Amino acid sequence: MPNGFRALYANPYVMLGLTMFFWGAHAVVARFSVGQISPMVLTAGRWLGVAILLFTFCRSDVREGLVALKRYPRFMILMGTLGYTVFNVMMYQAAQYTTAVNISLLQGAIPIFVLLGAFLLYGTPVRGLQIIGVAITFVGVVFVATNGHPERLRDLEFNLGDILMIVACAFYAGYTVKLKERPAMRGPVFFAALAIVAGLASIPFLMAEIIAGKAQLPTVQGWAVLAFVAVFPSFLSQIFFMRGVELIGPGRAGIFANLVPVIGAGLAVLFLSEPFGWHHAAALMLVLGGIAIAERAKRV
Repeated sequence: MPNGFRALYANPYVMLGLTMFFWGAHAVVARFSVGQISPMVLTAGRWLGVAILLFTFCRSDVREGLVALKRYPRFMILMGTLGYTVFNVMMYQAAQYTTAVNISLLQGAIPIFVLLGAFLLYGTPVRGLQIIGVAITFVGVVFVATNGHPERLRDLEFNLGDILMIVACAFYAGYTVKLKERPAMRGPVFFAALAIVAGLASIPFLMAEIIAGKAQLPTVQGWAVLAFVAVFPSFLSQIFFMRGVELIGPGRAGIFANLVPVIGAGLAVLFLSEPFGWHHAAALMLVLGGIAIAERAKRV
């Protein structure tokens, strides 16, 4: 590795900053993919691309991942299917109906879902400040889901894409919580095993889309979307994030996830010219403020 790249690889802030930038850009690219490639073709193609990258650059990790998959089949299948495949399927479906700004902001609910999931599954204590943080973040999510009109809750008027994204975030939070039970193995091996599962789990969704006559092969721009998603949010981000966690620990690294809604919303406005209304600004402050309060409660 050249000295310049070695220095970057040793810097946790560069690793984590790039990870959050790629994850934030993912929402924008998902929205841009509408009309360029169908959701299930994108999902299956994404994991096919990751498989090619893994076999090219991380072949030994793939072999170890297959062994791990045989040793812990239930856990690996659950994690790969829900955390990777189902989350992406629902995110790309959500992009058909809602904006990249909304997709980005709603991802800010994931840390709160993680807090609630840890309490429900493992009885992890929830402090008073954390409850306040959850409540504030929930208000922010409601602002996004109702387009700044909370009174719509009375009539249950929601954007379908926003609902799909909220459910997707709940699935990813469940995946995050269950990481507590991850078997002892190196990060790249764990990722390789889950990527294999995710690729296989995406096939039924792809077949259903084909049977329904809704599959769309990628256009020229669709191929660019597929390449970006496979290389950056899927492959490099996992490597960079694991490196960041290795350098500064999971607690400090996890705080960087708060940047995803900010980056995603900013890129959506910049590149897709999506509107950023007062309710988006209010939701962003509420979501990030709620997360900050909940995080502070952990340290008190």
